[in-house]
Amino acid sequence: MRKFFGPAGSVTRLVVESELLKANMLGDPTARTVDVYIAAGHDGQGLPLLVDLAGITGSGLSHTNWIAFGENVPERLDRLIGQSVMPPVVVAFPDCFTRIGGNQYINSAATGPWEDFLVTEMLPAIEGRFGCGGPGRRGIFGKSSGGYGAIMNAMRHSDVWAAAACHSGDMGFDRCYMRDIPATLRALAPENSIEQWWRKMENAKKRSGGYFTAMNILAMAASYDPDPEAFLGMRLPVTFDTCELISERWANWLRHDPVLAVEAENLRNLKALYIDCGDKDQFDLLYGARRLVHRLKVLSIPHRYEEFPDDHSNVDYRMDESLPFLAAALSG
Repeated sequence: MRKFFGPAGSVTRLVVESELLKANMLGDPTARTVDVYIAAGHDGQGLPLLVDLAGITGSGLSHTNWIAFGENVPERLDRLIGQSVMPPVVVAFPDCFTRIGGNQYINSAATGPWEDFLVTEMLPAIEGRFGCGGPGRRGIFGKSSGGYGAIMNAMRHSDVWAAAACHSGDMGFDRCYMRDIPATLRALAPENSIEQWWRKMENAKKRSGGYFTAMNILAMAASYDPDPEAFLGMRLPVTFDTCELISERWANWLRHDPVLAVEAENLRNLKALYIDCGDKDQFDLLYGARRLVHRLKVLSIPHRYEEFPDDHSNVDYRMDESLPFLAAALSG
């Protein structure tokens, strides 16, 4: 339901044909749809570019869809820009959904080179078409897995991204993931077969409410510690019978934990870094966020951090804080 009835921006749908994703072992499509929002009264030329990364089980296309009792992201942008809360921008909404339920937006031997796709295929396609973005005028943002992808890409590619916002992003892996691994083992029992469980889940006419926990952990396994010889690249970092940690497997996960993988100089190069998390986050992401912010303070890396009185769900309203912050930094 629109809250602003002023000028409305346009949304154009593009398809980016990826060469990089052709070898992905999941069999996911290589033609990736990207919706592109352009602020009212503009054709994109010279505007900053923001890229919206969706959370697990989501897609950028869901962010441009009609939504009941609320605003989709283009409607939110119309309001923020129309009320002069933020300057005009272009925003890209890529569809990065995969067979494993979504994306962490990093390169993986199982899911594919999504990090490279964003930087070397999607960005040139959008900027070439609309004349937006360019060095120093690109930002990346997202929530949950999308927030994780935003901060990890900013850490690794500050030559590409000049600003980033991480809403309730995955971090502090020993808290946000380890807590769900025993439940995942129980879901896989008694067969202890990832393949059997996954195929049953995929083929179910109706999935039980508890399927998400196991699906999420298996998706993370394929992202952080892929095994090209295993079904969909999935292997767990624990033993099936006793749930004992396999140190070399878990070490591979931790290499991707933002709390431990801080690239100080890259983050210091950003024009704007925004991080937030609800103080009642049901996935315990608050503690990882606090750890990361502590490291940023120790390293004297400029950032804006906010905790807000809510949990992990239905918190898109937080974009009212982050998007003006990013857009202002990129427009200066």
